[in-house]
Amino acid sequence: MTARLLLATRNGKKLDELRRILQPRMAVEVLGLADVPAFDEVPESGSSFAENALIKAVEAVKHTGLVTVADDSGLAVDALNGMPGVLSARWAGARHDDTANLNLLLEQLADTPQERLGASFVCAAALVTPDGSQIVREGRMPGRLIRSPRGTHGFGYDPIFVPDGYELTSAELPPADKDAISHRGKALRELLPFVLQALGGRDTEESQARDAR
Repeated sequence: MTARLLLATRNGKKLDELRRILQPRMAVEVLGLADVPAFDEVPESGSSFAENALIKAVEAVKHTGLVTVADDSGLAVDALNGMPGVLSARWAGARHDDTANLNLLLEQLADTPQERLGASFVCAAALVTPDGSQIVREGRMPGRLIRSPRGTHGFGYDPIFVPDGYELTSAELPPADKDAISHRGKALRELLPFVLQALGGRDTEESQARDAR
């Protein structure tokens, strides 16, 4: 029987990313919030990425009874003392979209010298199980901002973020290359052994490596 894991999001691109990372490692059906009966989602009222990730995961487990992963992530800009941070998705207001958030950020940084445009994407990924276990892991992707969007992959602030060691923006990188260095990829890979344990599955990559010896 295929294990079922809920990712507490309605963001299809986040679901695709988790599936790319997790499904090669075990037989698992990754569900999103659109795949389970609707419930009232509580506001992300935490002051940190970890707090918000746990809020979402705990609430989803309570309503679905499924092993759940939730993440909260955002952009921390050096020149803005770490903001937008946990407000990244709502930077231009709750009713606005990714493009409005990105344009507002660029406007706010218009007079900031290029050498002060350092930034990091940050992600906290939380695993919560029906028995109440909670585990949180964090990942970071350092880099710098540019002043004009480039690329069509990714979402959010990806078109203006260039990871350290690269000339391409996150929105220009192929998905597999982005997964290998991204804040979310790092956090989810840190969480993966605990997800496998919670779902009672075997790590297929480790099993194949053992079989090959």
